[in-house]
Amino acid sequence: MRKIRLGRTNLKVSRVGIGGIPLQRPSEKEAIEVVQHALDNGINIIDTSIGYGESEIRIGKAIVGRRDDVIIITRTSVTDGKRMTEHLEKSMKQLQTDFIDIYEMHNISTAEEYDEVIAEGGSLEAMLKAKEQGKIGFLGFTSHCIETMLKAVKSELFDVILFPFNFVNNEAEEKLVPLTKKLDIGFTAMKPFAGGRLDDVNLVMKYLLQFDNVVPVPGVEKKEEIDQILQIVNGDWEITSTDEQKIANIRKELSDPFCQWCGYCAPGCPQEIYMPLVINAESMWKLWPHESNVKRYKDILVAAKTCTDYGECEEKCPYNLPVRDLMDEGIKFIESKLEI
Repeated sequence: MRKIRLGRTNLKVSRVGIGGIPLQRPSEKEAIEVVQHALDNGINIIDTSIGYGESEIRIGKAIVGRRDDVIIITRTSVTDGKRMTEHLEKSMKQLQTDFIDIYEMHNISTAEEYDEVIAEGGSLEAMLKAKEQGKIGFLGFTSHCIETMLKAVKSELFDVILFPFNFVNNEAEEKLVPLTKKLDIGFTAMKPFAGGRLDDVNLVMKYLLQFDNVVPVPGVEKKEEIDQILQIVNGDWEITSTDEQKIANIRKELSDPFCQWCGYCAPGCPQEIYMPLVINAESMWKLWPHESNVKRYKDILVAAKTCTDYGECEEKCPYNLPVRDLMDEGIKFIESKLEI
């Protein structure tokens, strides 16, 4: 497995890592086997979060006896120092380790949240204390907002960043890739498959591998997915003229704003609606067997219709999507397919 230096951390990381969100989906046994399969094949960086359900617990079980083989990235979204410390302790317990290689602030999107992070008594102060205590190796920062991320990078307070990057959502190519390289800050890329909108593994990986300071961390839940990715990583990365044309066609097809399943619109919803399920109804229809999921679609529709104003949800969207309009489109699509 080829490796690169992760910015000023000087950590030698595999050319690709794995993301831990999908590790919640398979059985625990299967999830553990997926992580171990990644390690067996030279992948040494795993990205997760305390907010990803069972992900940390499953990773912790998978790396027992192999802690030296893996660089762990995990994080919290709380901006208060006391709560951050509590989350760090819980993450270490779940991951069965007394040391987190890279600990990150999770999805800091607004200027107000950023100010809370760096304020006295905020999470940055607690992270620095934890680093002094030997519990954290390096500090990281994640966001879905380019302006907030640029602010964090320029501050040079953080050693590593995580930001959405793929050949459709590619604002990082011009704004972040050269800046992080100049400042020697490690760059890990989330959402390489654009939240499920991209499915050509070859194009997705070859595009990102062109950037020699970027480490993609695609979410995986099957060993076969890892094998597919590794075949590309260990092969030829050259983007051919045919690849370029395919990328151009896909960019044109996906030029309109689309939901990336981040789910940040949903917490706190009085009706407990998970908006991405509605917004992405059409893509789900293509992926799920229709016959066995009719009840699920009906349940989604019933939940969606309990609210007629998604203003608060729209404000939470880190991509500034027109949530109201997208929800209406999703509802109409489900109704048309269920002939309601």
